[in-house]
This record gives sequence, structure tokens and C-alpha cells, in this order.
Amino acid sequence: MLLSVLIPAYNEAATIEELLRRVRAAKTPGARKEIIVVDDGSKDGTVRIVSRIAKGDPQIVLVAHTRNRGKGAAIRTAIRHAKGDIIIIQDADLEYDPDDYQALIRPIIDGKARVVYGSRRLRKENRKHSGLRFFIGGTVLTMITNFLYGTRITDEPTCYKVFRADVLKRIKLSCERFEFCPEVTAKVAKRGIRIREVPIAYYPRSVKEGKKIRWRDGAEAVWTLLRYRFSG
Repeated sequence: MLLSVLIPAYNEAATIEELLRRVRAAKTPGARKEIIVVDDGSKDGTVRIVSRIAKGDPQIVLVAHTRNRGKGAAIRTAIRHAKGDIIIIQDADLEYDPDDYQALIRPIIDGKARVVYGSRRLRKENRKHSGLRFFIGGTVLTMITNFLYGTRITDEPTCYKVFRADVLKRIKLSCERFEFCPEVTAKVAKRGIRIREVPIAYYPRSVKEGKKIRWRDGAEAVWTLLRYRFSG
């Protein structure tokens, strides 16, 4: 099997090299890896760093947007380039640990799931968060998701979303920004596909440290969940 790791990146020069080192080193028994980095119009040298690393590693593919379009647009670009049997979304910072890949992909390899989410809430060692508003926002989004779609998940806005590739590629996405998460969750749930969760590690960063999500992204996420509940 081939695992496609999709990494949307925007101005992540401070972390992208270490992140790629961790992704390359992550053990994925039963699956080879391809790493697709989509630079979303960075202005801080992210492209230069990834390009240098990619020259020495054929498993890394770099695709560059000429202007900043948003995380969702970068993910949609990466999906078009993915050749794997399994697809995982990986942020370009260091909040999530690629050592969790093995546990995340195992249910799909074993044929026990088609979609797996990494849950920060299910790992009791995770005691920190990026701030109270982020914690409350994530809790509210998860509650709204479960109420609207009949799901029983604990962490809707998690970065680590893993899909059997044929499932994800059949979903028509229109997201541009951070609404990728609620859009794909809504469309998976409306297809009656059970989302399995696996505990994951989490090392949050603050807005001062580069976290990009803002309050309006939370409002957009709620609107996205409502919109797709009552439309196509």
C-alpha cells in the first residue's frame, strides 16, 4: 500500500524542515509513503527549504500556489496529486506527531474502517491547548457535528484526518480555507460512513507562535456544518 501524506504549508519556514524529517522517519508498517507539500504562496522561504530537501528525496513532491489561497484550496490541490491508497492530512507545524501514523492507518489497512480521525481528547496525557477559546471552539464544533449528523466523535477539528483514497476522491470539495474540516466531516457523515477515532498526541502552539486560525474561521465552520446538513 501507498500512504499519501498531504501537507498544506503557508509561511512555515521555522518548522517545515523538522516536520519533514519527522514525517520521513515515521514508521508505517504495511505502507510506503509519498509526501506532497503544497506551498500556499509563502513569503518566508518555505518553498526554498522544501525544494532543497525534495532534491535529495524522490518521495517528496512540491507543488506551489503562486498566491495564498487558503488551507482548503491547498488540500484540494494535494488530493489531485495523491497517488496513494490511503491519504492523511498533516499540518506543517509541529502540533501533531507523525509517530501516530502507524495507529491511524492500521484500521484502514486491516479493513476495519474507511475514515479515521486522530482524537486529541482521547489521549489523557494531552493537558495543554492553544488557548481557552480554541478549546471551547473545538468542543462546540464537535457537539454541533454530533447533533446535526448523528456522529459520535470527540474531536471534529483535528488535523489528523485519514481516508481510504477512493472515499476521499469521490467527495466533491469546495473548501478554500479552514472549512475543509467541517466540509469533509459533513460529507463523510451524510454518506453514512462511520468515522473511527484513534488517540493521538498533541503539542499546541499559540497565536504568537504562529497559529493561524482565527475566530471568523470558527464561525465559518459552524456555517459550513449547517449549510451541508440541509444542502448537497
